[in-house]
Amino acid sequence: MSFAVPADRTQFDPLGAGAMLLGVLATCVGAGALIGWAAGSLGIGVAIGSVIGIPASILGVYRAYRSSF
Repeated sequence: MSFAVPADRTQFDPLGAGAMLLGVLATCVGAGALIGWAAGSLGIGVAIGSVIGIPASILGVYRAYRSSF
């Protein structure tokens, strides 16, 4: 017996979710690196960007695919 999925529900795409995780994380690390470089410490900027980027990327995937869960 199979059940139909409602049409408005989006399918979970693992490849798309992974790409979104990587894209958001890379954006946050890049922004942190630029801010750190401008402030005089590239390493600290990258570290802060990654600390902010990990939860931001998880939140982005959750918001994009929350109807699939």
